Amino acid sequence: MLKRGLIGAGGTLGGAPAFFGPRGVFGGGNPTTNAIDYITIATTGNAIDFGDLTQARSGLAAVSDGARGVFGGGITAIVVSTLDYIDIATPSNAVGFGDLSQARRLLAATSDGSRGVFGGGLISVTFNNIDYITITTTGNAIDFGDLPRTISYLAATSDGFRGVFGGGQTTTSFGSAQNTINYITIATTSNATLFGSLTVARSQLSAMSDGTRGVFSPGVPDNGGFNNTLDYINIATTGNATDFGDSPLPRVSAAATSDGTRGVMGGGNANIIEYITIATPGNAVDFGDLTVARSALAATSGG
Repeated sequence: MLKRGLIGAGGTLGGAPAFFGPRGVFGGGNPTTNAIDYITIATTGNAIDFGDLTQARSGLAAVSDGARGVFGGGITAIVVSTLDYIDIATPSNAVGFGDLSQARRLLAATSDGSRGVFGGGLISVTFNNIDYITITTTGNAIDFGDLPRTISYLAATSDGFRGVFGGGQTTTSFGSAQNTINYITIATTSNATLFGSLTVARSQLSAMSDGTRGVFSPGVPDNGGFNNTLDYINIATTGNATDFGDSPLPRVSAAATSDGTRGVMGGGNANIIEYITIATPGNAVDFGDLTVARSALAATSGG
């Protein structure tokens, strides 16, 4: 189905127009794994083994063009710059794509359906780098611009034109959670610009979109602990987020993606997958389970 919009967060897909993907894929995570799972987003049920990443790692991010999914960054025994890719329609192992401009973990990524962008992250310090790739063409990432501040544990999504980065933390220790949302025009290299604020400052969150509305998942608030807040923005219009509903499970470092209608959140502090209908505010509902319980994983969709 040809639509304007995007998939994913941890990673997303978008375009003008672009294909939404019916299949969601979840890759990597902590405890460190190379596992890739998949689901059919429109149909509740447990995830199925898809294949393996080229490296077992956590703290990675993912993007898609509706056919190819690309996973970037993360940590194995060391922080890596690895980019690897899959054909989302065909279960198989990932193949080498190239490298990010800077090795880093706990970054965020999104796409306009052609170009994928990876922002933020950390090694022993946090980064404000934004890199980009052309998803159909293997090779190393190229400098795109900068986020307004160095940040990690953030989330990203897109409406197929504008990419938004929300939340995160500005230091390597807790106590610096942010409520800031910034945006870029994915087709045009530049620095990010202020969009607005989340309803609750938090890190270790994820995001998803239906091509119009972006939804941010729960995470870790600035005072520690957990929250179960879901909030949303209209991506084309700058402004502050609005309450969407709650996740029954307080999410920490989960991954999220979408088929353009239904958004799914997987992993975090459990193997549980939940879903929402992005156009309709409300609480998340149980979807099924991942094959392996894990956090700090990445998700995108296509197929």
